[in-house]
Order: sequence, then structure tokens, then C-alpha cells
Amino acid sequence: MSRYTGPRTRLSRRFGTPLFGPSKYLERRGYGPGQHGPKGGRRKATDYAMALAEKQKVRFFYGLQEKQFRRAYAEAASKRGVTGEIMLQILESRLDSVVFGLGLATTRAAARQMVSHGHILVNGTKVSASSFHVKVNDVVEVKDKSGSRQLATRNMELSASRPIPDWLQLQKDSFKGSLLRLPTLDELQPVGNIQTIVEFYSR
Repeated sequence: MSRYTGPRTRLSRRFGTPLFGPSKYLERRGYGPGQHGPKGGRRKATDYAMALAEKQKVRFFYGLQEKQFRRAYAEAASKRGVTGEIMLQILESRLDSVVFGLGLATTRAAARQMVSHGHILVNGTKVSASSFHVKVNDVVEVKDKSGSRQLATRNMELSASRPIPDWLQLQKDSFKGSLLRLPTLDELQPVGNIQTIVEFYSR
């Protein structure tokens, strides 16, 4: 599966938000990249450009390629309910998102790597696809191997200051967690305007 491998801090500065986790460099330079610095003037963006930026922010935040992100929208649009909220629920119930949310990985990229390297089990079965859809009450756990457990222990220590979302439950001693329920839109607080993204794709 292809993934974004370009400059991350530059992209975060472009959108004005830490898309790939906290960045001290972004805090020091909270303006767009480029040789003109904070005084660099830009033309007023069109409605299309602003909608595209919102879409790109959320897409990069979850580490998805355009095809994957559009597929999540299409799945959400096919279901009854608020499309934007359903879309975010789909993104948050991906296996890599659950692993990250449980604190078993320090970043979403690290969560994807843990899954692809075979460190994660779902209901006792190894799953190596980070796009795997975790259902409510599914048990996500770290494989009972010394290397996997050591990696997870280190990650949990580094992620200790990051609270576990209310819709997830972690059994730290057994390296297990589960999706208790689907989150609501109010709980998720996405980095981009999800309604703008829905309108962008529904044109």
C-alpha cells in the first residue's frame, strides 16, 4: 500500500495544524512554509481551494491516499444518517486508528507499521491490513511475543499523557483493548470541516 513519505512539518505548516502529531518546529514557526516567512502574502483562496484544503487536512491526518479517503466517503454516503459523522466513524474504526487511540502506538503511522508487521491480533487472529474495520466489542490485542510486547510497552509509556477516548477501552496489563461504541461527531473534533468535505465530494 502506498503512503505519504514527503516532508511532514512542511505540510503541517502549510495547513496550520499538526497533522502528524505534536511538532516543536511547528510551534516555533506557526506560519506557512516558503522563503518569504510570516510576511509572505497569498492571494485569497477560492471556495474550491478552501474545500480542497479541508479535505486534504483530514486525509493526511488519517494517513490515507485519495482513493482510500474517497472510498470512506462513498461508504458513508450509502448509509442512512449524517454522512460526515458516519465517515469519521469509519475512519476512527479502522484498525490503525484503534491501535493509535488505545495508546499502543505513538502515531498513526507507527500504528500502521505495527499492524503491517503482524504485531496486532483482532479476536485472536493476526490482521496485517491497517484498513481493517473494527466492529463494536471486537478485541484488539498485541501478539504474545516478546518483541511485540516490548514495542507496545514502550509505546504505551510514551503515550501515557494522551488520554484514551471514551469509546475505547484498554486493558493495559493484558495488552488488550476494544471498541466499546462508535464515537459521536462532537467527540471527534476533526482537524478539518467535515461538512465541507462532504459537499466537496457530493458535487
